[in-house]
Amino acid sequence: MTRIIIYLLSGKPINHINVMKHKLIIAILLLGTALSATAQKAQPVTVVKSTTQNKVDISIGGKPFTTFMYPDSLEKPVLYPIYAANGTVVTRGFPLNPKYGDPTDHPHHIGLWFNFENVNGLDFWNNSYAIKPDKKSQYGWIKTDKILSATSGPKGTLAYHANWTNQKNDILLSEKTTFTFSGTANKRIIDRVTTLTANTDVTFNDAKDGLLGLRLAHELQIPTKETQKFTDNKGNVTIVAGGSDNIPTGTYLTSEGKQGNDAWGTRGKWCKVYGKMGADSISITIIDNPKNFNYPTYWHARGYGLFAANPMGEKAFTKEKTKPDLHLTKGQSVTFRYRVVVQNGITTITPKQANVLTEEFAMAKPGQR
Repeated sequence: MTRIIIYLLSGKPINHINVMKHKLIIAILLLGTALSATAQKAQPVTVVKSTTQNKVDISIGGKPFTTFMYPDSLEKPVLYPIYAANGTVVTRGFPLNPKYGDPTDHPHHIGLWFNFENVNGLDFWNNSYAIKPDKKSQYGWIKTDKILSATSGPKGTLAYHANWTNQKNDILLSEKTTFTFSGTANKRIIDRVTTLTANTDVTFNDAKDGLLGLRLAHELQIPTKETQKFTDNKGNVTIVAGGSDNIPTGTYLTSEGKQGNDAWGTRGKWCKVYGKMGADSISITIIDNPKNFNYPTYWHARGYGLFAANPMGEKAFTKEKTKPDLHLTKGQSVTFRYRVVVQNGITTITPKQANVLTEEFAMAKPGQR
């Protein structure tokens, strides 16, 4: 068999080949194939609900991946922190576990979350411990009241129920979310399917802050020395200081070819952020789904580290309004589907690979995610 393979590779008669030399070539090729197969092999996922805290731990291949945290003190449930397969934390540490160099702006940016800035006038996005008590009535909470399932296996699943409420605990929306977790030696995938059901008539008024949000580690920010100022819908001003520590290495790329800060406010099927963290390249790709409202989404992708998909901010991003706001009458539901891919290695995920993952996600049935 070896001599046949050598012949096919060389195109020369076998008698004219230095067999030992080509055995080494074959061994290297076979080793590369084996390593590639190992890298693509699915690793087992473990999902464990704590008996003492409001959290569920998820590990892949025996390594920590993320934790679903749902104490009411966070004003919303989050996945935090999030690790790449090599153990690198790709989310900002502040405010729960600050790391050296962490920016301290926007304390409501924690891990990976899902909410919106203007639901019947209530701001779910910007709520945090930093809001003064006399202003809290203008903000909304997402309160998780039940873990519906937590399953380990080749793919792990976690389902929960939550209520979107005002300060008086009046329920605007009922939420059911299912996460599907999977991974290989250098890749981690989160598929999120969230169904919101209106408990009263609800309008998601056009706004820039939404819907699926991720706060990136300092290393994945776009390098800048300029200080920036941002104002939310309540007039609160946040200053994001420019950096001089040379730690950030990140940038964005969308499915439509928009790069860096030019990705902000544009539409695309997917967007990735990528940079160097330690010895590895790291990329995080958020993938939209054709079944989602106002597909393809707008990217609220800021250089300072906010990475968000928001299909409901057309006017906020473009200054134009061509489609009506999302409105749900009492009892009506809407479902959002997103895929998040974290990859580490010598190179980051390529546009071709991102397109393949996008097509797979679009075609997958709920039980296959």
